[in-house]
Amino acid sequence: MTTAYDRPGQYADTAPFVGRAAELGRLDAVLDRLGKGGPSVVDVTGEAGIGKSRLLVELCARARRRGVTVLRGRATEYEQHNPFQPFADAFADLDERALRACPVLSELSPVLRGVMEGPGGPGIGDRFGLYQATAAVLRRLSGPGLVVTLDDLHWADPASLELVDYLIRHPSPAPLLFVISRRNRQAPTVLATALARGMDAGTVLRLVLEPLGERDCVETLAFDVPRQHAAELYSASEGNPLYFLALLQAHRGARGPRTPCPALRTPAAFGGPDGLPADLQALLLDELSPLSPTERRTVEAASVLGDHTTPDLISAITGARVPDIIEALHQVMRRDLVRQGQGGRGLALRHPVLRALVHESIVPWRREELHRRAATELERAGASAVERAHHLEQSLTRWDSQAAAVLTTAAEQTAATAPAVSAHWLQVVLRVLPDTPEHRSKRRELMLRRAHALGMTGRLRESRNLLHQLIDLPGGDDDAVRTSAVALCALMECRLGRYPESDALLRRELARSPGRPLVRTLELHLQLVYCALSAARFPDVRAEITEALVTARALGDDTREMRALSLAAMGEGYEGNMAAARGFAEPAARLADALTDSNLADVCESLSRLAWAEIFLENYTTAERHADRGLEIARRTGQLYLIPQLLLCKAHVHFNTCRITTALELADEAEPITRALGSSELLAFTLAFRSQILLLARPPGDPEALAVAEEAVAAVGTSDSWWASLAWCMLAHTVGDPHRVRDVLLHAGGGSELRRLQPSVRCYFLELLVNAALATGDMEEAERWARRAQREAGQLGLPVQRVAALRGQARIAAHRGDTVEAARLFAEAAADCAKSGATLREAQSLLLGAPLMKAAGDGARAAAMWHRGVHLASEGGARLLVGLAERTRPAVFDGLTAPAGVLATLTPREREVAEMVAAGLTSQAIATELHLSRRTIESHLSRIYRKTAVSSRAALASLVARGSAD
Repeated sequence: MTTAYDRPGQYADTAPFVGRAAELGRLDAVLDRLGKGGPSVVDVTGEAGIGKSRLLVELCARARRRGVTVLRGRATEYEQHNPFQPFADAFADLDERALRACPVLSELSPVLRGVMEGPGGPGIGDRFGLYQATAAVLRRLSGPGLVVTLDDLHWADPASLELVDYLIRHPSPAPLLFVISRRNRQAPTVLATALARGMDAGTVLRLVLEPLGERDCVETLAFDVPRQHAAELYSASEGNPLYFLALLQAHRGARGPRTPCPALRTPAAFGGPDGLPADLQALLLDELSPLSPTERRTVEAASVLGDHTTPDLISAITGARVPDIIEALHQVMRRDLVRQGQGGRGLALRHPVLRALVHESIVPWRREELHRRAATELERAGASAVERAHHLEQSLTRWDSQAAAVLTTAAEQTAATAPAVSAHWLQVVLRVLPDTPEHRSKRRELMLRRAHALGMTGRLRESRNLLHQLIDLPGGDDDAVRTSAVALCALMECRLGRYPESDALLRRELARSPGRPLVRTLELHLQLVYCALSAARFPDVRAEITEALVTARALGDDTREMRALSLAAMGEGYEGNMAAARGFAEPAARLADALTDSNLADVCESLSRLAWAEIFLENYTTAERHADRGLEIARRTGQLYLIPQLLLCKAHVHFNTCRITTALELADEAEPITRALGSSELLAFTLAFRSQILLLARPPGDPEALAVAEEAVAAVGTSDSWWASLAWCMLAHTVGDPHRVRDVLLHAGGGSELRRLQPSVRCYFLELLVNAALATGDMEEAERWARRAQREAGQLGLPVQRVAALRGQARIAAHRGDTVEAARLFAEAAADCAKSGATLREAQSLLLGAPLMKAAGDGARAAAMWHRGVHLASEGGARLLVGLAERTRPAVFDGLTAPAGVLATLTPREREVAEMVAAGLTSQAIATELHLSRRTIESHLSRIYRKTAVSSRAALASLVARGSAD
């Protein structure tokens, strides 16, 4: 890094580049692999002044020489509440040449260019929809490539950080490279975590900038200073270029000692503002001492205006004449205090550190006045409320209704795409709003809106606490704001897993004002039912749902009646009362289909509940239709918290109908939104279900599904809610040890009665318990679970639940050596699946049954089953089942030559155990013979069964016998 203080007019961006050969070599390698599978993000880190920005400048120059389009953006310290500031800065570089090279870039949302046109921006319903659209545009890049640099990202606004996180999680195969710079110690945790995760995945390359070498500084930057003096300056700077150049400038200007003062502190003693040593602050501010009053005011105005710095604006906020400002700018540019902005846009102080020091050195009342005037001038220039909000915040010391109106508008415009920013602007207004009776109504309204914004960002406890304050405010005992606050507070409590608190809050509110309007009482009853559903306690609120239905019908309110019916359908479906669930779901569907999208906009969550009820009822087609409609409405109206529920609902349909590839895409889209919402239970459910999809989407033995399932149960902690029990159940699917499968399912179910397992899908897990019992040699337990599955499936009357019971019986028959009965049961299960549209379980049943059908003597039917099973699995992207098909192919098509090949996959210990099984030894006898525990032997058997695609001791003995004969 270098600059030339003795050559006025020459700026750092065009000066010779010094040092960093190793870093440039790595960056050149990244550019060579652009679009060929290399890293999609480069993370440049280092302390203030170490040369990060200068390295990015050099990278951009090298990329342009290769014909690559380059866009440069920067986050700034005083604009941290401008949404997408670094992206808007970068995409402002889009010119005709850039658009000709990458015409698809013209489709980027105006929000990413800093354009706000009303609440939520133009055409943006939710921020993750914006992120997805941005990634889609970037994926379609063609041509030589695009490099986007985002400088000083430690100052980025929350929306930008979320977008960066999304882009790291979803790397583009297009020739696209993001290069970011940040100070490691100041970087937000969310950014550091995203980058660390990207490094683990191989999509992020990290460059840590160390101090420059003495030779680079002394011989190149200080070429005109005696070597001894230059070496002393280098020693004091410890190789930090910013510090070295400041010392060098002081030396050349003879404004300080010719050699460093012995007491001069080094960057190791950083402790002042922005992490700078006091000596460096003094040296930088000392550059202002020779300035004339007009020049000093010009520099101060530039520190206030930031990217909006122009001679006209400086003149307007300082009161100086434009010609005088132009002359002052000429002088300060000669001193390299102010430079032309990147891309030729506007003017800026030469370094963010200098801007911070100048801004903080302005006397407070003068600084406030400059910001106030800046806001006024930007309004005259037609700037948006968001652009003016920062200046109003900096100048707002007392109540100002006009300024509050602008800040409130800024909050409205950022609510959907940048809710953290929206919450910040609302807090600024609340801070100065007088605490008097005439403003109480306004305060309550703003608190409610801020609580909602906080909830959207995942700050659930802050939202809950603010709502408690709102509920406790005097006045408005029975108004709509209070009812909304109580309902929202109950929802926050639910998302935090505090179900008793949510229930108590709602019941207290229902009891305190029995005379409130019916419609508000209805709202509270519906919220109470929803909270009970989340806590898996629906039977406790059957009276409330009945009352809600009566009230809604008495009011003639179709939308609220549909909400009540959907809740009832989901609740009864969860409890396994399928006739009742169907009796609620069918009229709910008729009402939903008759209502317009505008009618459903405020009750969109009911479409999610209805779709889940229809999944419980195995009505996959109607469930997907209602989920799709809910997604469309939720995206358009910015109801972000509903989107993951609807995505997972649709993913569940795709999973059951063996569309594994698209199911994984839907779950992947839901995960980052769920993380942002901050609900540990919803995150646990999302991860758990994603683990099930990964299990099918990956080849046999892939560890990712188990890792994701383990994270899911870690997220849910000690909760015993519906979400928690499902997370534990789904973990059971991913573990290979049958003993652990049993332990996990009994833990999830709260004991051997399995009371906590969802009754409507309990047969799935009973089948898993049958398999685990057989793998451990406990036939008695396997039969007990199979009988229970048969009994419960009969009570439910659902085809796919009956299939789970049939397959458990089939495995027991196979274990006994009754291949004819086992083959018949698997074939019957596959036929039932085909009738109900459960394609995934049809494919599983066919592939499990085909070898048994061959062993039963019907080779032609076995081949037909195998071919259809592998076709369904391949078409649906179920790689696990494709792997199963490959393992069972020999047993289906050439059984005489299969054993040798299959047995060859066993380890020596596994082959030894298999031969002992064939000799008729029990697990305990084998354990005694080999000096191992019985549990270890059972684990070996589980792996043997998986590798050989057999499911019983008899089948394994037959396989070993045939292999020995070969």
